[in-house]
Amino acid sequence: MKILARGSKNRIKELKEKLENVSCEIVAIDDSDLLSANVNNFDVIFDLKFDEKSNQLKYYAGLKDIPVFVCAVKQQLAKVVFDYGNKVDCLLFGINALPTFIHRNLLEVCLLKQEQLAQLENILKQLQWDFKLVNDRVGMVTPRIIFMIINEACYTLQEGTASKEDIDTSMKLGTNYPFGPFEWANKIGIKHVYETLEAIYQDTHDERYKVCPLLKTMYLKGEEF
Repeated sequence: MKILARGSKNRIKELKEKLENVSCEIVAIDDSDLLSANVNNFDVIFDLKFDEKSNQLKYYAGLKDIPVFVCAVKQQLAKVVFDYGNKVDCLLFGINALPTFIHRNLLEVCLLKQEQLAQLENILKQLQWDFKLVNDRVGMVTPRIIFMIINEACYTLQEGTASKEDIDTSMKLGTNYPFGPFEWANKIGIKHVYETLEAIYQDTHDERYKVCPLLKTMYLKGEEF
């Protein structure tokens, strides 16, 4: 199986680790290489940066029956296809491919067309990847939960109720999470946390997802916790 993967180094690394027991060849490219890559020569495509550049759909849309997995956390897959305005012949699936979410036992996947479920099951069986079907909506499921926790932790820190270290420690000990909210935010990337929360808030106008001013400031300054 020949796989084309577009994404940042850390996400490509995660994907390779996830598929290390699968007999496949992974060809990694960046944005500039996509122009010259012969996408028709691949059995499966992973676009791990699709959230940032969804206009790349033009390169995949005409690939009849080729599975294309795109990171669709900051946007709704159906909306991207609607905005594209042209027919999409590839098997387009949205996945949670933000940093730290790829090399996991369970992949979050959303469908563009329900009738493509059998084909999704077949390709993921070949890739030895268990999955959970989720609704096609901004934020999917896990990012909504974890990023809301990170946002609430930012409010707690901003108010001076507790230190970063105390909040991280209490969350790990109290909930058995692998990381505290600030550790997790740094691993995922402040940029992804902020942009996802902002996208969810704009989509839902739910106050639970309104970005904490502290988190927004960290994002604007390009800083980590």
